[in-house]
Amino acid sequence: QVQLVESGGGLAQAGGSLRLSCAASGRTFSSYTMGWFRRAPGKEREFVVAIRWSDGRTYYADSAKGRFIISRDSAKNTVYLHINNLKPEDTAVYYCAAQISTIVWDTTVPAYDYWGQGTQVTVAS
Repeated sequence: QVQLVESGGGLAQAGGSLRLSCAASGRTFSSYTMGWFRRAPGKEREFVVAIRWSDGRTYYADSAKGRFIISRDSAKNTVYLHINNLKPEDTAVYYCAAQISTIVWDTTVPAYDYWGQGTQVTVAS
C-alpha cells in the first residue's frame, strides 16, 4: 500500500524559509514522478513542482521558479520542497503526490495516482 506522508509545515514569517518533506513507502518509486501541489484558501489545488525519481529531472510551475526547490533522497525514499523568501501568498496546504513517470510532464491533478494528507503552511507578514 502506497503511503505519502508530508511534514515540515507550520507557521513561518515572511522572508523566512521552510523545508517540507514527503516520506514515500509501499513500493519502489524509481519509475515514478513525485509532485508537490498546494491549495490556498478559496482556491483550487495547483501544481508547484515535480521531480522524476529515476534521473532527478525537475519541472517547475512558472510561479514556483526562483523560490521553490525540489530534491530527493533515494536512500530515505523522501522528497523535499524548500521554499525560500516566504510570502503570505504561499499560505496553503501543501500536498505530495506520485504518478508513474511519462515522457511528457503531466502537471494535472488527475494525472497523479497517490496523494498525501497535506501539510499546512501559514506565512505571517
